[in-house]
Amino acid sequence: MRVRVAGALLAVLVVAGCASPEGIPEPGQKAHAAADRVEPLADTPEPRLPVTVRSADGHDVTVEDAERVVPLSGSLSEIVFTLGLGERVVARDITATFAQAEKLPVVTRNHDVSAESVLSLKPDLVLAEATTGPAEAMGQIRDAGVPVLVVDPARGLDDVGPRIEAVARALGVPAAGKELTERSEDRIAAVRADVPKKTDAPRVAFLYLRGSASVYLIGGKGSGATSLLEAAGAVDAGAESGLKKDFTAITTEALAQAAPDAILVMSRGLESVGGIDGLVKIPGVAQTPAGMDRRVVSVEDGVLLNYGPRTDAVLKSIVGQLYGDEK
Repeated sequence: MRVRVAGALLAVLVVAGCASPEGIPEPGQKAHAAADRVEPLADTPEPRLPVTVRSADGHDVTVEDAERVVPLSGSLSEIVFTLGLGERVVARDITATFAQAEKLPVVTRNHDVSAESVLSLKPDLVLAEATTGPAEAMGQIRDAGVPVLVVDPARGLDDVGPRIEAVARALGVPAAGKELTERSEDRIAAVRADVPKKTDAPRVAFLYLRGSASVYLIGGKGSGATSLLEAAGAVDAGAESGLKKDFTAITTEALAQAAPDAILVMSRGLESVGGIDGLVKIPGVAQTPAGMDRRVVSVEDGVLLNYGPRTDAVLKSIVGQLYGDEK
């Protein structure tokens, strides 16, 4: 999946947040596609077009029609569907794994956009992340006359509203964008208000794991997890320990310096190393307070760092797993 992360991981992770909490598994659980759903607004808005909007890449984009929309990330797909315009989406990126989108044709290969696949669907509008590529494919789509709106990346909770409203403006439904922004922010605020007040905030390290590729990384400043962890009343242990890069290879020394009380992982990453039993075998993990207590917080890959309409469920899941019976 492609989540909002900088550097080389952007080719692996995608930005893409709040269905019912049932769609987010606890550690050791498998996610069921049927439960992984977005919640559209009650009233389906009618786009008022044409509109001209400013793209994050500095271009002015004029959208004449929005009958056929191609969002090129799971996060952007979630926003379109949650705005109530899912019936207009004609394709998906590989990271759009929620139930309403699962039957759409995929137009990415290993996270790279296939210009031919996109153009064959005759889209009126393509929505892209700043990291969407390759550049040649995106240029081919633009050269074919298709409007391409690039949306600013999600770095934290403050980006939820701006991303929703940018997509809504391009689709000609700004009022729906405002409504969804208010709904999303209200729900996030409600979860934050229910976070236990702790004298000593738990230290949580975000680990990116892909056992099949022998990729074991610890998140530092800019990994994308800091905002969520702070909203959950925790400290981002990697960032606080002085890790400046988004991600750093896990070492015993780095983990000892971070000294996490809990470890945050993506559910498929946890599965890829053999669950919690495999996680604690990674050098240095077993010696941390989190490893000794086997205290792991697991959230589905497709929603963890999306910072969008499902982020309140992500935050609620983190809070529930982190504090358990203390709530």
